[in-house]
Amino acid sequence: MSARVVVIEHEAEAGLGYFGGWLAGLELDVVRPYLGEAVPERAGDGLLVLGGAAAAWEDAEYPWLPATRELIRASVAERLPVLGICLGAQLMTLACGGVVVRGEHGLEIGARTVELLPAAAGDPLLRGVPDARPVAVQYHYDVMTGLPPEAVPLATGSPYPNQAYRLGDNAWAVQFHPEATPEIFAEWTTGLTDYPTHELNVEVGASRGAFERNWRPLAEAFAAVVVEYTTRVRGQTA
Repeated sequence: MSARVVVIEHEAEAGLGYFGGWLAGLELDVVRPYLGEAVPERAGDGLLVLGGAAAAWEDAEYPWLPATRELIRASVAERLPVLGICLGAQLMTLACGGVVVRGEHGLEIGARTVELLPAAAGDPLLRGVPDARPVAVQYHYDVMTGLPPEAVPLATGSPYPNQAYRLGDNAWAVQFHPEATPEIFAEWTTGLTDYPTHELNVEVGASRGAFERNWRPLAEAFAAVVVEYTTRVRGQTA
């Protein structure tokens, strides 16, 4: 039984990365609205919303964002498996009643440590992450300052505390980039001024093993959630 996940990709430089190989067993339907592809009204058996340079409220510059927020909102309401990464997490936050603003401490960038909160120990996605303080790729200007009602915080960090949360049983938002390879990060830093890009790229490259150790279990757990959902729902409608 093939499970189909809609993937919203906001730009070519922010693709699936590691997740292209780690989400084994899923049919990944990548939608690229920046190339004119329409955001679907329904997300199949699951939804993955990737990152990008847009701010979650920049509808005039990125006209597909309202449809993406509505797809997230409807998918969460339907209890489809949903995972939002960075911009995807911020879009979920706005779509479901939270607050996203420009971060007062500026850009969070590089290989940075996040801290798993107690609720992560029982969470379907994060309980398999082996490190209590895993390192992750960060690259974001905007932050989630108010989580949606009933959100369960799962990870925190400094200077921005809201790093991951779960909404309901099947929806997750992560501010960091578990999908980003060191090569993808190096693309993001190309042309970046006022930051020590060489040192940041070296730091991220040296963390490759930690990324793969910690975030592959998260990706595989999301794939398992989608397969379980698909099997259960199709079984009920057979």
